[in-house]
Amino acid sequence: MNFRWLNAVLWGNSVALSWMWGLGLFFSVQMTFMFGLQGLLMFAIPNALGLMLFGLLTHNVATSHNGGQESLAIFFDKFSKPFRLILYLYQIVALSLTVFALVKYLFVPLQLAEYPLLAIYLCLIVFVILAAGCLLGEEFGIAKIKFSHAMLGGLLVACVGTILFNLRPFSPQPFQWTSPFQDEWRGARFFGYAIPLVIGLLVGPWLDLQHWQRAIQIHREKTSIRASYFFGGSIFFLMLLFHGCLAMWVMKTDGVHVVASAGLDQFKYAHDLVTQYFQRNPGTEGIMRMAYFGFLAICALTTLDSGYIALKWFLEKNVEKSDNMLISLIPKQILGSPVPTFFVIGVITLIGILAKLQLEYFMVFYASFFVGYAALAIARCYVPNSQQPLPQIRMFMMSSVSLVVFAFGYMSSQTPLMILGAILPLVYVVWLVFNADLLRVVTEKAGEVIEAASEIPAIKAIAKTAAVVTSSEVVAPHDHHALGGHFEGKWFVYSMIATYADTNSVGNVYFGMYGMYVGKTRELFFNTAMPDFDLKTTKFFILTRSFEHKFVREAREFDTITVKIKVADFNRKFCTLEHQIFGSDNELLGKGKQSLLFVASKDYALLDIPSEVYTAFLKYT
Repeated sequence: MNFRWLNAVLWGNSVALSWMWGLGLFFSVQMTFMFGLQGLLMFAIPNALGLMLFGLLTHNVATSHNGGQESLAIFFDKFSKPFRLILYLYQIVALSLTVFALVKYLFVPLQLAEYPLLAIYLCLIVFVILAAGCLLGEEFGIAKIKFSHAMLGGLLVACVGTILFNLRPFSPQPFQWTSPFQDEWRGARFFGYAIPLVIGLLVGPWLDLQHWQRAIQIHREKTSIRASYFFGGSIFFLMLLFHGCLAMWVMKTDGVHVVASAGLDQFKYAHDLVTQYFQRNPGTEGIMRMAYFGFLAICALTTLDSGYIALKWFLEKNVEKSDNMLISLIPKQILGSPVPTFFVIGVITLIGILAKLQLEYFMVFYASFFVGYAALAIARCYVPNSQQPLPQIRMFMMSSVSLVVFAFGYMSSQTPLMILGAILPLVYVVWLVFNADLLRVVTEKAGEVIEAASEIPAIKAIAKTAAVVTSSEVVAPHDHHALGGHFEGKWFVYSMIATYADTNSVGNVYFGMYGMYVGKTRELFFNTAMPDFDLKTTKFFILTRSFEHKFVREAREFDTITVKIKVADFNRKFCTLEHQIFGSDNELLGKGKQSLLFVASKDYALLDIPSEVYTAFLKYT
């Protein structure tokens, strides 16, 4: 038990460091500059709560699904399919934002190179930062990253301790509820930041690959995800509080020397005010200067190495599962490597710096564009009615509209438009879920009406003339062992009893029988889904392209074997079926998948999935 708590603390430290990316690192300074202590707390509290809520909810997901230590990994494989592109884009923007912020607000103010050499200098800096992140990510995988982050966390504590020890003067006086500068930021403008930030920060972790990978690994190690993220949120809150209070101390100590630069939108930005302070005072503050620069470097590197590991995990997994012919032409070592993505991140960073962009221009995506996807991701975890196929085009259009509305409101100082841009995706997601719920209710009520009508003598007489048995009529009897199988939601279920002929010399069910069980269930599923299929007249055949099965437990003679099979995925030419096998006590015996292809019955030429199959299978996907 003590080891599990220690493990939770180590993972909490890693969670906090990986979440201390450019958004938390420098925006805490800007919020303090604009709104004082109230702005810092408004930013820090929902940020930390977002982490804790993610840990709490994913802990519930992991413990409520069968599969043991792999339950969350199995869940994420299914959950992430419709969000793959958004998860990837989210990671690119997050890492680009981090590198951009570190270069823009640390290295650029240091003025280590003049104009002719500035572009080369920036390229070298970006390359070194990205290479360091790749090196750490390659050296420490997800299983060991908590140890590398523990060492870096110790260095960070030393840096923070050095700064706090050398603060002169240090008293509660500098900590003001409102900022001593910028009266134009007060009033309604505060809510223009507060509402989008609270919304974006509370749902933000749900699209971050780094957090999903951590949660899966924490669960594999039999450690509480909930406890780990509680520690992570607490540590992260203290880090934000430290950086914001340091900025407040600089504003009070430096006074009139605090300079805010005007952006392209003529707003005043002061993300680098602490860096500027140490740059102007290199003498007596030398130790604090190095400690502060070390603090920034550690926060950035622990985000980049986490991003590298998460991207590698995500890309490799999706490349292995892809059936796209164009993707198969490119070596998997390239497609599954984060290095090309890091190159794109470097290009985005350099363009942003040379174009004189600000951190807020990247953050607009997290306050508007990604909000709808994150909210829908949460709904798909907990609201059964949101499990229908993701409306990709509609979601993208709505997210883009909210992005434009928010951006226009930000650039024109229109607080209502900023709030609308953040709330609009949430409203749309609620409508999507409610609409699906309404459709489900109507379908259920229609079924009840039809069932009641079937008892009317005239209709009953007509029904007797219908000889075709549909899949909806194949239901489980009271003992749950239907002769031809039955449906439980989208799963087709068939049960049988293992006998002596199924076992090997030691009494266990022979390993090859499990494949035969799955094959028998598949044929019954086809027969139920397509009752009119006739081998004599069919224009196509269904062939097995590949078959995979992972053995989990063994079964013995007279055990009840239950096979569940469903349509997991399909594209233009191939269909993937997923299966699970359970024993007498409903324990998982094994799981796997198979890929099907379709050929012409005359010459066995490869076909697109026939329309009859689409029609029959679509309601079970």
